[in-house]
Amino acid sequence: MSDAPETSPADLPAIEFSSPGCFAVRNPASAALPAERWEPAPFRLGEHEPLERFEHPQEARAHALALLQQARRSLCLHSPDLESWLYHHSSIQEACTRFLLANPRNRLRILVGDSAQAVRNGHRLISLSRRLSSNCLIRRLNPDYPKEDDAFLLADDQGLLLRPKPAQPAGYACYRAAGRVRQLQA
Repeated sequence: MSDAPETSPADLPAIEFSSPGCFAVRNPASAALPAERWEPAPFRLGEHEPLERFEHPQEARAHALALLQQARRSLCLHSPDLESWLYHHSSIQEACTRFLLANPRNRLRILVGDSAQAVRNGHRLISLSRRLSSNCLIRRLNPDYPKEDDAFLLADDQGLLLRPKPAQPAGYACYRAAGRVRQLQA
């Protein structure tokens, strides 16, 4: 026994259907414009001695890209939150990918204070670390250890990009600072 009412198709009224014509799908334009290419700073790693100070984000990006492109053995990145304005760009990801694929012994080590926002936003360096997990290491700072207030990037045993106040883009880059790089690596 079924609880459904007994009706036959002949008892149902006819439905009028008229097609209004063709439909076109008009999705809004993509908000993601093609990213502009960043240009690296014109200095050579291991050769340029003077300290290069910078105040603006564009200058910080140029120095970071120059260091990333010229590194041959190791890259160390210390950041409070993987600053998207500086490291979440296709030029940075491409430079890191080339560095990691150039030699199986190359290492990119990232020490980050809080990675939650970067993970939520799909940061490019996090996706890179998932693809090349044996050469790209991301670690969280231990909350029990005293933490550095600086944000820095170290390239090989010579290059340094340091920002004393991570909330501000101002800082300096040095392309031949072996002593300071050893201090920060310790």
